[in-house]
Amino acid sequence: MDTLISGVTAVTMNEKLDVLFGAYLGIQDGKITYIGKTAPAEQPSTIIDGTGMVAMPGLVNCHTHLSSSVLRNFLDDTSRAETLEQLLTRQAKLDTRAAKAAAQLAIAECLRFGITSVSDLYDFPEATAQAVAESGIKANLALSAYRFIDQNEDFDFETDEQCRELVRLTHAWHGYDNGRIKIDAGIYAEYTSNFQLWEALADFAAEKGLRMQLHLSETQEEVDGCEDRTGLTPAELLSCHRIFRVPTTATTCAQLTEAERQLLGKHKVTAVATPIASLKQGLPTTPISDCVKAGMNVSLGTGGAAETGNLDMFEVMRSACLQQRLSGGDAAKLPATAALMMATVCGATAQGRSEECGMLKEGMDADIVLVDFSAPHLMPCHNVPAGLVFSAKGGDVAMTMVRGKILYQNGQFPTIDMNQVVSEMMEYAIPKLLENQQGG
Repeated sequence: MDTLISGVTAVTMNEKLDVLFGAYLGIQDGKITYIGKTAPAEQPSTIIDGTGMVAMPGLVNCHTHLSSSVLRNFLDDTSRAETLEQLLTRQAKLDTRAAKAAAQLAIAECLRFGITSVSDLYDFPEATAQAVAESGIKANLALSAYRFIDQNEDFDFETDEQCRELVRLTHAWHGYDNGRIKIDAGIYAEYTSNFQLWEALADFAAEKGLRMQLHLSETQEEVDGCEDRTGLTPAELLSCHRIFRVPTTATTCAQLTEAERQLLGKHKVTAVATPIASLKQGLPTTPISDCVKAGMNVSLGTGGAAETGNLDMFEVMRSACLQQRLSGGDAAKLPATAALMMATVCGATAQGRSEECGMLKEGMDADIVLVDFSAPHLMPCHNVPAGLVFSAKGGDVAMTMVRGKILYQNGQFPTIDMNQVVSEMMEYAIPKLLENQQGG
């Protein structure tokens, strides 16, 4: 046995939602090989003392834009329209070197907050893939494709630059390191592209066994605009063009009708709730309970640091519960275990990783987070899942492990040279972002 975590409180998130006190977790070759309340007979090479700690499955952040960390707090307190305009302007100044540094910074933040897998929908996927590969985190990476194709244009998947980039990414990175990196197809949203691109991406995804990422029905303006142009809602329109025949994660699904939710539930689409990103932009949030009742999988995401300020999934879990309780007028709505389920099991399902992670269970990858429950704000703890959701913070994470390898522990990042990342951000990425800025 490579590693044994001893004397820990294990929130397993297994089928019975077992919480084991004074538990032992054995790890061999990157897998959980033992979990129980008595010490295993086999002697481990390394013992991690879990006294005062809670072990939980690694958190899965199902929607983010890692390289946007370079824009953190840059556009706060501006209107949504101004924010989007400035985002496009500023990100156009970046290059792959700047994007990689920003992605490395965001990955370090994720690991610091107990996130072991991310779904990224953004520009610069090649640079992001390099950062992910070096760090050891898991990721589903999608290029945020957008462009309108003229109806009279002879569209060719083989020569279209965004489609060619998807092909290159798939060839280079899909399945990297035994599936630690997956490539997804992606479009930004219905209103930034049209059917020739959607159908081409969906066909390729179906052929190669890829998944799909997109934003869907975030605002009423988006829905109204689509109906005015086509007579259909975004979900109806994308369904007509066969997008949902491949496994899809759709952020945020805030403005779906019940009929649309039933349609997406039939296709097993995942709705990704991003409550903090939505609320910070003054937008409606995902009706989580309604989506679940319609048969949709629902997971959680932070959005990018430029939108939310940070990538703390503990804040996201808590905010998801609070928003659902506010909208339903019910203090018992969306219990803590449901939020934990969305951030672990449902997130793994959304990424096509349900056989490898999302639970502390023998045979699963050792994607394990230790949370230090000795802090004053976590004592006493009468209900461990509730403590994780309503009291814990990302900063309480003491260790983050992916496939049995420690990627963060007590302020240290063994796979990321933080001095080098900070230097790259300060000396290259930020100056690149601010190039030609008046007065700068």
